[in-house]
Amino acid sequence: MKLKNKTIAILVAEGVEDLEFYVPYMRLQEEGATVLSAGLEIKPLRGKNGLVIVPDVTIDSLQADALNGLILPGGWAPDKLRRYDGVKKLTRDIHAADKVIGIICHGGSIAASAGIVRKGESVTGSTGIKDDLVNVGGVWADEPAFRQGNHIWGRVVADIPAFCRELVAALAE
Repeated sequence: MKLKNKTIAILVAEGVEDLEFYVPYMRLQEEGATVLSAGLEIKPLRGKNGLVIVPDVTIDSLQADALNGLILPGGWAPDKLRRYDGVKKLTRDIHAADKVIGIICHGGSIAASAGIVRKGESVTGSTGIKDDLVNVGGVWADEPAFRQGNHIWGRVVADIPAFCRELVAALAE
């Protein structure tokens, strides 16, 4: 159990990519982590493919110092979440503390809006947000998953296994 005594939050909202939420959620639990689903409200929501998620906590209730990492899954949710100051603040606080941030698919739009993409940093995700990431200074890398500093980048659903391997390795350090 590589992640015992670690707490990681995964941001969710209506339209989150179900697999990009559930697979890392279960994979991190499998390694002993406490994994919190964090939404704007504590009420059931539907993922992009219809699975129901009930957030454990609200995003505004989270503090960076109580977390070891944060995951930004894709789907349609990031476009909604990036509009909330609390989401951007938590993302910036985790980044500033040099804690692990897992970013997959459209999750990169939250990273872009929060201003945490470093100029010259290799980035990836859905090609739908490629321009957003490049325009904030990222350098596009068409790779399934990789680590860049404290950021773990993943492309799309098909790359979840590679993303989870990188994520677990980074959180275990």
